Amino acid sequence: MAQGFDQGTNQRGFSGAEVAFKVNHQAACHCRRQGLASALRGGLVWQRKKGGNIGGMHDLNSGFDEEALKAAIRTAGRALGFSDIGFARAAVGDAADGLRAWLDAGFHGEMDYMARHAALRAEPAALHAGTVTVISAALDYLPPLAAPVAADTAIISRYALGRDYHKVVRSRLQKLADFIGEQVTPFGYRVFSDSAPVMEVHFASQAGLGWQGKHTLLLSRNGSWRFLGEIYCDLPLAPDVPGDSHCGRCTACIDACPTRAIVAPYRVDARRCISYLTIELAGPIPLELRPLIGNRIYGCDDCQTCCPWNRFARLGDPEFLPRHGLDRASLSELFAWSETMFNERLAGSPIRRIGHERWLRNIAVALGNAPPSAVNRAALQSRADHPSSLVREHVAWALAVTAGSPAAA
Repeated sequence: MAQGFDQGTNQRGFSGAEVAFKVNHQAACHCRRQGLASALRGGLVWQRKKGGNIGGMHDLNSGFDEEALKAAIRTAGRALGFSDIGFARAAVGDAADGLRAWLDAGFHGEMDYMARHAALRAEPAALHAGTVTVISAALDYLPPLAAPVAADTAIISRYALGRDYHKVVRSRLQKLADFIGEQVTPFGYRVFSDSAPVMEVHFASQAGLGWQGKHTLLLSRNGSWRFLGEIYCDLPLAPDVPGDSHCGRCTACIDACPTRAIVAPYRVDARRCISYLTIELAGPIPLELRPLIGNRIYGCDDCQTCCPWNRFARLGDPEFLPRHGLDRASLSELFAWSETMFNERLAGSPIRRIGHERWLRNIAVALGNAPPSAVNRAALQSRADHPSSLVREHVAWALAVTAGSPAAA
């Protein structure tokens, strides 16, 4: 869950990169349309050569060329902008035991849905009847690198700077599923993009897209700045070779975590994770963790920015370019947003789901951690009488911190 760190930027320098990236975006969209059309044509020609309707492929002894179909799916996936496509058996194996142990330790905090839907995570066919194969897809999202941020600049996790990935990934997966359905009938499936109880990192690693890093995210030779999505389906396609781990003795992510949330390799206590604290937690942020949050107001990417494999990361899809200056906005500027401004400017953003109240709570903590200034103090005082007790309490804490009050310690 850890996401976004060094996002401040020289506006002029970034604008140049943004314009170039937008031009490339238009070209990329055109190429995607042309590429998918080519893949569709190729697939349909291949289907006719194989005899038209190939519904009999559900029988592995029917002589169906499943490798040809897998190749066609990969080609169509790349035409849609996915960076990688893989295939895995719909079985979670020992991963289910790991999930239960994590839940038993209480590491999920207030994310009750993790425990409530644990059985569905462990049994894909219970989530979608007939599922035997998981088609796993990866979509890169790394935005152009920005200059180091100032201490009073808001840090937002990189994945949340642009469009809501749920919609983008799900839409493209649906187009990929439509393509498959035109090649194979009958075809039973369901698409997911972090929208249901799916063990996506497990399936992605089993599908050869990479391996689970010690921070629990998926890693590959092209880094970890990737969204994952899945198609649960009833096609008995041969699984790909699972990815081998290449973390070795490296502990960079463990050492970099500001709140020591990675309590052991492959084990995260979400209750200490800044992503959990700023996104999932509905109530007050624990006092002892507030100073460690720094100026991060939505998520945290520290365990990714330090990873050696991310030196080889590729720029992400243009859909995820920063919007509304979120990669360079000051804390006081964002703290001044009314609820109407918050809802309007963050329409189509994953940030919107936390609501304006938690947005203000998070920024209040960041303002308390920022270097004291007349601007930041005035911003805090403007919300001191906010209708929400949650906001008032965090503003009071921040004002006490900036005044040097021992009561805030």
